[in-house]
Amino acid sequence: MTAVDWAAMEGALLLFRVRGETVVEHAEHGRVSAVVADVHILDGEKEGEVYTGTLVFPKVLQSQLKPTIGQQVAGRLGQGHGKPHQPPPWTLSPATEEDKVLLVEWLGGHGGQG
Repeated sequence: MTAVDWAAMEGALLLFRVRGETVVEHAEHGRVSAVVADVHILDGEKEGEVYTGTLVFPKVLQSQLKPTIGQQVAGRLGQGHGKPHQPPPWTLSPATEEDKVLLVEWLGGHGGQG
């Protein structure tokens, strides 16, 4: 399982291959749930990087990915509005028409598998 620096990918077009859910023991937070996914970075500074079997801990991002277990989902990584005294949550914005063109090109170059 690979750790991800979400801040380094902010604004990038990401393709998640959502594998499932798990519960892990966290040193500070005890038992916490996570979504397991392969994350492909399709543009931006980290373009071409792949995080295989990564644990997705951000709660809002998890809520967006859980319904797509066994599927692929693409979108731009951003941040929503945080509650008082909390950092803004990581979110996945829907892919734009321009993003979809990039996604189709990328999938074509990777045999649809990445």
